[in-house]
Amino acid sequence: MSSTTIKEQFSTYKRFIRWFWIIFGSGSLLVIIFILLLSAGVFGALPSFEELENPQSNLATQILTSDGELLGRFYRENRTNATYDEIPPFLIDALVSTEDRRFYEHSGIDAKSVMRVIFKTILLHQEESGGGSTLTQQLAKNLYGRPVASTKFELGLIKFKEWITAAKLERRYTKEEIIVMYLNTIPYIYDASGVKTAAKTFFNKSIQDISVEEAAVLVGMVQNPSFYNPVRFPDRCRDRRNIVLHEMHEANKLSDEDYQKAKESPLVLNFKRQDHKAGSGTYFREYLRQWLADWVEENPKPDGGKWDIYKDGLKIYTTIDSRMQAYAEQASQEWLTKLQTQFDNHWKGNKYEPWAYPYSGRTNPELINKAMKQTDRYRGLKKAGKTDAEIDKIFHTPDSMTVFSWKSKNYDLDTIMSPYDSIKYVKKMLQPGFMAMDPHTGGIKAWVGGIDMRYFQLDHVKPSHGRQVGSTFKPFVYTAAIADKGFSPCYQIPNLPVSFEKGEKWGLLSDWTPKNSDGHYGGMLTLSEGLGKSVNTVTAFLLREVGIQPVIDLSKNMGIESEIPYQPSICLGTPEVTVYEMTAAYSAFANKGVAVRPVFVTRIEDKNGNIIAEFPAKRVEVMREEVASVMLNMMEYVVNSGTGQRIRRPEYGGITSEVAGKTGTTQENTDGWFMGMVPQLVCGTWVGADDPVVHFRSTALGQGANMALPIYGLFMKRVYADKTLGIDPNAHFPAYEGTRTIELDCGKYRDNQRNDYQDLMEGYN
Repeated sequence: MSSTTIKEQFSTYKRFIRWFWIIFGSGSLLVIIFILLLSAGVFGALPSFEELENPQSNLATQILTSDGELLGRFYRENRTNATYDEIPPFLIDALVSTEDRRFYEHSGIDAKSVMRVIFKTILLHQEESGGGSTLTQQLAKNLYGRPVASTKFELGLIKFKEWITAAKLERRYTKEEIIVMYLNTIPYIYDASGVKTAAKTFFNKSIQDISVEEAAVLVGMVQNPSFYNPVRFPDRCRDRRNIVLHEMHEANKLSDEDYQKAKESPLVLNFKRQDHKAGSGTYFREYLRQWLADWVEENPKPDGGKWDIYKDGLKIYTTIDSRMQAYAEQASQEWLTKLQTQFDNHWKGNKYEPWAYPYSGRTNPELINKAMKQTDRYRGLKKAGKTDAEIDKIFHTPDSMTVFSWKSKNYDLDTIMSPYDSIKYVKKMLQPGFMAMDPHTGGIKAWVGGIDMRYFQLDHVKPSHGRQVGSTFKPFVYTAAIADKGFSPCYQIPNLPVSFEKGEKWGLLSDWTPKNSDGHYGGMLTLSEGLGKSVNTVTAFLLREVGIQPVIDLSKNMGIESEIPYQPSICLGTPEVTVYEMTAAYSAFANKGVAVRPVFVTRIEDKNGNIIAEFPAKRVEVMREEVASVMLNMMEYVVNSGTGQRIRRPEYGGITSEVAGKTGTTQENTDGWFMGMVPQLVCGTWVGADDPVVHFRSTALGQGANMALPIYGLFMKRVYADKTLGIDPNAHFPAYEGTRTIELDCGKYRDNQRNDYQDLMEGYN
């Protein structure tokens, strides 16, 4: 070979090398420029330094009970972050073994996985070869989102951005911090975000209490939560779980024995969807949500911003006791199941529907038609141009639907019913309103606003408009009279009609004479007997003695916020008041004359545990302690010898402890009430239908002693049985220790009266 040929070959080789380095250098430079442009946001914004330092994820507000239980959450994303110490090590092992085996070796980008994707997935079209995303890249996607790509070029840009973000995350956080952030941002199904919420949703467990198999389920769902849904596709989910267990075994994170045992175990769920309208305390939670909406408007953040209860991760510490709440709901369910059957049988076969029965001034035959026109279905049909005849036909055509039923599992009944009949069905349902409160602290311990929040949204504890309270208002009249006149419970008055004359004094346009509900008159009654048997003439007599305004003033001071009309009829309980107000007012009787305003939140903390608000109870002295003790004595008579006696019967709770209370029944048996007090707890109970025209025709069934009292009795039976609550069935109301001016012993009272009479006669002679 000539020297010329060698020189030519060498020259060609040099040109090749030169061009190789030019192309390689240019390509590298282009890649560097491309990455710099990506980092600069030329092809779309990347997370800023502040966002990387403080990655935001929506945190649910937690509602906590006084005994430390989670009552519910408010959220857009149902997320509660777990700490590294809470997460079981085997959950982390499962995640790393399955999703990113070399997680602890790479710096956000796994070169081996990238090359596998390029050659196998892209060039050889082997889709089963797997993806190349590391956990850090997946975290970047979870934190900052992934836009939808319409072309492969856009998809490439997105992947490059995730690489850059992953690299930045790796520089700013430890591997442990990245793992925790990833586990807290996994988007599951059923409104669950993050493993802590998912564990509660699918297994009803705290994250630290899950098993290896359950951890494998949670990790297995990461790939496709809907496809591996354990509720809908248990077999598919179990197979995926076993793949995760296999990966853990291959990575030496599970022994042979543990692997065999875990993969052969059945898939066991305890599914409890976290929903605003499901679970315990739903009516209270909804009231709390509305209250918080007002609170955040008036209480800004330290920086002037506005708190967001759906994403700021607040902790709301309430006074609700999870055990009492459960017992209140159970008692309501137990009695309403029976009472609804009584109601349905009571009206069965009657030619009138309840709303069309010819009561005096209390009938509403158009109730169902009016309700129909208020439905979304009706409005939609009207908007679509349907005629009245067409709409009527649609509403009277049977269709598949799910309605509430006491006789069905979970109270859901799948049935065939016309929309019109479903409205009638709903209108006949009886509802409870129940509230339990500590009379000394004001803390609300239980709140039952209805039978099922999913079907009936109206809250009967603190609605916008109360219901007539009937004879439960009478103790306010007695209290005002005793405080003003010093009457003894043994003071006797004739059981005769009492009239109020028309005119300005009584606010009447015509004379009014209230009647006794049983129509019986004659003889003499003590005040205790008058209250115990709820005799109207006695209350009317006391109102004439003390006047209307003192009764109104006392009621307001005790906690009644609703309007009380200036009418003598208030002595029979015509004011419309809520369960919330009545329970608050009765607290004064059990708290030595001091009314404590209800408290349902004790404090609010931010996501870091800093207290941002506290809510102490407010106390108002509304009567002398002696007067309160006298009223308790008289209301004990109601339970022991009056209209509240049935609470002693086993079927109504069989309560043998010291109880003071008052029943209440409104006109035509529309509303049934019972106010019950023991030394440590005051409770208000109401039962009725949403529409006042729906009620029993019989006082035997519609009186407060039958409608409302049993719920209280069944509740207290459960409360006393739970010794962890500390509610003592042997407790006594505190005795008045001052100098008595009002005699409670009727024997001594009669002797004193006799002596006073003799002294008077001797002085006369």
